[in-house]
Amino acid sequence: MPELRTIARHSGTVLVGQLATMAFGVADTIVAGRYSEQALAALSVGSAVFITVFIALMGTLQALLPIWAELHGARRTAEVGRSVRQALYLASFAMVLGIAGLLFPGALLQWTEVPQALQADVRSYLGVLAFALPPALLFRMYSTLNQSLGKPQLVTWLQTLSLGIKVPLTIWFAFGGLGLPALGAPGCAWATVATNWLLLAMAVGLLRTQPLYRPYALWRAMEPPAWRAIWHFARLGVPAGLSVMVEVTSFTLMALFIARQGIVSTAAHQIAANLAAVMYMVPLSVAIATSARVSYWLGAGDPKRARGAIRTGFKLGLALAVVLSLTMLAGHARIAAIYSSNAAVVAMAGGLLGWLAFYHLGDCVQALCVFVLRCYRVAVAPLVAYCVLLWGVGLAGGFVLAYRGIGPLAAHATPAAFWIASSSALALLAFILPLILWRAVRAYRPA
Repeated sequence: MPELRTIARHSGTVLVGQLATMAFGVADTIVAGRYSEQALAALSVGSAVFITVFIALMGTLQALLPIWAELHGARRTAEVGRSVRQALYLASFAMVLGIAGLLFPGALLQWTEVPQALQADVRSYLGVLAFALPPALLFRMYSTLNQSLGKPQLVTWLQTLSLGIKVPLTIWFAFGGLGLPALGAPGCAWATVATNWLLLAMAVGLLRTQPLYRPYALWRAMEPPAWRAIWHFARLGVPAGLSVMVEVTSFTLMALFIARQGIVSTAAHQIAANLAAVMYMVPLSVAIATSARVSYWLGAGDPKRARGAIRTGFKLGLALAVVLSLTMLAGHARIAAIYSSNAAVVAMAGGLLGWLAFYHLGDCVQALCVFVLRCYRVAVAPLVAYCVLLWGVGLAGGFVLAYRGIGPLAAHATPAAFWIASSSALALLAFILPLILWRAVRAYRPA
C-alpha cells in the first residue's frame, strides 16, 4: 500500500500538469473550430507535424529519467547535476534538428498530398511554432529532472499557471481585438510561443532559488562535453526517441493521409486525435511515476521492490484505462458535440470516438511497458516492435483499407479505416511488449 500511495500521488500530480499542458491543444482545437473549418483543418495538419517533431525529440530527453532516478536512489547527488549539464549538449542538438524540420516541411506536405489550399496556412503555423520548440524542450528537461527526484509538484504548478495565460492569449490572437488583427490558426501558435517562453523563465527562476535543487549543484560551470556520458545518454535516448517518433508518426500521419478526404473528415479526425492525446496523459502519468520508482529502487540496490513497483503501476494504470474507455463508449456523441457546431463533423467524430475507446486500452499497456523497459535499459526491442506494428499494421494497414481495399473488402475512404487499423496494432503491442518486459525483469542482475 505505501508503494501504491507513492505512485498514485506522483502520477496524480504529473497528470494534473500534463492535462494542463494538453489543454493547450484542446483550447487551440476549440478556438480554431469556432473560428472556421479551414482553420481547424490547418491546425489538424500543422499540429500533426509539430507533435511528430516535438514528441520524438522530447522522448530522447525524457529517456534520461531512469538515469537520474537511479543516481537519486543511490544518493549520488553531485552526479545528478553533472549529468544534467551534460544532457544540455544533447538538448542543443535536438533543438537545431527540430527547428529545421518545422521551418522546412514542404517535402512532407507534398508526400502526404496535403491539399494546396491548406499548405500555406500549415506552413505559417509551423513557422511560428519553430520559436516555441526550444523552450518546450528545455522545460521538458526540467520536468524530467523533477520526476526523477520524485518531486513533480513544482512542474504541475507551473503548467497549471501557464494554462491561465495560454487560453486568453489564444482567443485574443486567433479572433483579434485591441488593435490586433484576427490571425486564425497562426494566432494559436503565437500564443503557444509566448506561453512556452514564460514557462521556461519561471522554471529557471525556481532552479535558481528553491532549496530542493541545492544538493545537486546544478549551477556549476558547464564542463566540456563528456562524450562517453553523452554516448550513454544517446544509447538509451535515441532509440527511445525513435520509438516515440514511430508511435507519434503512426498516429499523426493519419491526419496527413486523412486530409485528402476533405475538411469534414480532417476536422472529425482532429477531434478524435485530440481526445486520444488527452486520454493518453493518464497512462503516461502512471508510467512516468512507475518508472521513477522502479529506477529509484534499482539504484538503491533493491530489485525486489522494483518488481513490486511494476506490479502496482500496472494495476493502477489498467484500472484507470478501463474507466476511461467505458466513459468514452457511453458519451461519444455528446463529447463530439462539444468540439464543433457542424452536424456532419459531430456525426463522424462520434463514430471515431467509439473506436478510440478500444484504441486507449492498448495505448495504456504499451505506454507502461515502454517506460518501465527503459529502467532496465531496453530500448531497441520496443523500437522494432513499433516499426513493424504501428507503421506496418496501423498506418500502412489503415492506408490500404482506406484507399486500396483489402481482399474482398472495398476501399473505405473515411477516418474510421485508420482508427480500426491502429487499434489492431496497439492490441498486438499490448500482447508483445509485456513479454519483452517479463524477460528483461527476469534477466536483470544488479551492477
